[in-house]
Amino acid sequence: MNLRKGRLESQYTNVDGLWMHSRVSVDVLPQDAPVVILVHGVVVSSRYMIPTAELLAPYYRVYAPDFPGYGESDKPKHVLELPELADTLCRWMDAVRIERATMLGNSFGCQIIAEFAMRHSDRLERAVLQGPTIDRHARNLPQQLWRFILNSPLEDPSQTPIQIYDYWLAGLPRFARTVQIALTDRIETKLPYLRVPTLVVRGKEDPVVSQEWTEEVVNLLPDARLVVIPSGGHTLNYSKPLELSRVTRAFIDATEKKERFNANTLV
Repeated sequence: MNLRKGRLESQYTNVDGLWMHSRVSVDVLPQDAPVVILVHGVVVSSRYMIPTAELLAPYYRVYAPDFPGYGESDKPKHVLELPELADTLCRWMDAVRIERATMLGNSFGCQIIAEFAMRHSDRLERAVLQGPTIDRHARNLPQQLWRFILNSPLEDPSQTPIQIYDYWLAGLPRFARTVQIALTDRIETKLPYLRVPTLVVRGKEDPVVSQEWTEEVVNLLPDARLVVIPSGGHTLNYSKPLELSRVTRAFIDATEKKERFNANTLV
């Protein structure tokens, strides 16, 4: 299949004295094309968002930032807490002149989006929560580690060196503290405040985010719908980018036109 992909370029933006790296689509689009911001997961960077970013880029203005401390961005001395990550994202949007955007997050990225919605609701147009963590029924390190081990065979093996490189860039102390932040965050208390059209996407085989927890997430959201990608694991943005980009496009287009959204025919 000849997939249509867009081009991405690196961009560096100074936010609060720190240089933030982002991958930005550069294809020419209509002035009113929606903006989509891809929000990376725990300790990694926008690097593993590239497959989905390239597939969305022909249709939207796509941005995939690396938060301070991760990927190619500067490394502040302290590890940014969740509210700081959300506020930094907002100030980065100011710096690159994005007023409002659709945000697509994977895993911990969903927690950042939920925090962002609490603090900057007027800057969020719609949300795509792919593999939202942390399942409140398994909020401890041993269970999460075991679930990620079970998930490993479901992912594309080429993702492993990308993750290891990003872990190395972040360093062990930042790795440990970021995982702790993810585990102590109670996303379920924030989801009711995410009052924008929201698409929740789960890989059908994802052991990290169970079907029961995903349905609980959907029920806590004021305006949400659920799509399950067959045979997918936890990181659909890397291992199932075509399926994720298809349902994301259908969701954005339907909500732009205020039409009924039905993604079941697309996955």
